[in-house]
Amino acid sequence: MTSIVFMGTPAFSAPILESLFKAGYDIKVVVTQPDRPVGRKHVLTASPVKKVAVAHQVPVLQPAKISGSDEMQRVIDLAPDFIVTAAFGQFLPTKLLNAVKVAAINVHASLLPKYRGGAPVHYAVMNHDAETGVSIIYMVKKMDAGDIISQQAIPIEPTDDVGTMFDKLSIVGRDLLLETIPKMLTGEIKPVAQDESAVTFSPTIKPEEEQVDFTQSATLVDAKVRGLRPFPTSFIVLGGVRTKLWEVAVLPETTALGPGQVVRKEKHELAIATGDGGVVALKKLQPAGKPQLSITDYLNGSDLPFEVGEQVVDL
Repeated sequence: MTSIVFMGTPAFSAPILESLFKAGYDIKVVVTQPDRPVGRKHVLTASPVKKVAVAHQVPVLQPAKISGSDEMQRVIDLAPDFIVTAAFGQFLPTKLLNAVKVAAINVHASLLPKYRGGAPVHYAVMNHDAETGVSIIYMVKKMDAGDIISQQAIPIEPTDDVGTMFDKLSIVGRDLLLETIPKMLTGEIKPVAQDESAVTFSPTIKPEEEQVDFTQSATLVDAKVRGLRPFPTSFIVLGGVRTKLWEVAVLPETTALGPGQVVRKEKHELAIATGDGGVVALKKLQPAGKPQLSITDYLNGSDLPFEVGEQVVDL
């Protein structure tokens, strides 16, 4: 029976691990990030991957740092056929990668060499890409730089956000991995080296990068909102108040007004100009310290005039 050590943490990784159990692979141990405090009450919460492992009564290791840890040595001692990682969140030392009998492979949520790094799904949506996908690669010391073993693309629909794309890509990754491992065992795989001239990166998004830039096009404003929803969420400074944006809509019209200025205010609509002469309607938002509101509820509770031509979004 083919033995696997699985390393992963978030919800994206959980169906992938579950599928390996259902396919009958011998999961020796699961490695995931330590339990984290969640919510206002800071309740210590297990990762989605840990929950799957516990349900299958498989040992779980949770090193704060895998490199040089006792947990790393335990994995090395197991000498599994495969190490499979999927959004584990830590670099693996070469000594650990070399401990496998067949291969150490990574399920990465982008069409490599595009979007190496920790936030590939966010960048694909924010950049208004037509498609993204999953790449299964050999793991090497350099981040997401290993040869491509298999790859599958899927479209990004206009209504997709990071949440829906993670759900879709998790299933793609699950199915692709189940197709790939048997082919690796029978020698059918012909790896393809990544084109270094085509490499782009998707570093973890910093808090200051969550602000939506209304000097950009209406399309990119909408993409930024969807590309940060449901986490970490985007924001604007609206009428002097930091306000999360949960949903906007690109309107089929143009304007001569400047970016961030009011194009139209009605009972159920607040339309704002963007940098390309486009217009977006704010649909759902959340002022600091308040719950998420529809634009109707927001306007009903606001004492701001929102007059046409007024600069209401800080640039």
